Amino acid sequence: MSLGELIYTPEKATGEAITKAESHTPKIEAPTEIRKDQPFTIKISVGPHPNKLEHSIRKIEAYLSEEERKFNPIHLTTITLTPHYTEPNITITLKLRKNSTLHVLAYCNLHGIWEAKKKLKIK
Repeated sequence: MSLGELIYTPEKATGEAITKAESHTPKIEAPTEIRKDQPFTIKISVGPHPNKLEHSIRKIEAYLSEEERKFNPIHLTTITLTPHYTEPNITITLKLRKNSTLHVLAYCNLHGIWEAKKKLKIK
């Protein structure tokens, strides 16, 4: 089995995982209009989700898949979160030259890795 087969999405969650989709799938807020080479902000959040040692979001990773690029994805960031002290809410600033897809992974120590993606179009 490949790692990709172990990553949950709302579309492929089955059984008990369906009940976890809303609280574990990353939410991506991005502008609808993106100008080439101009900085813009993306907000990523997970939850509502518990933030205790025994159950919490421990890591958020963001990757970019750029159109026409020979080798994807581009690793943008990895944020490691500490239970009790940090919340799974991050903001990153990007500049794009081409249409791309943002892929975000969130790792819950009890319920695995969850993915969301969002197409980012240059206007």
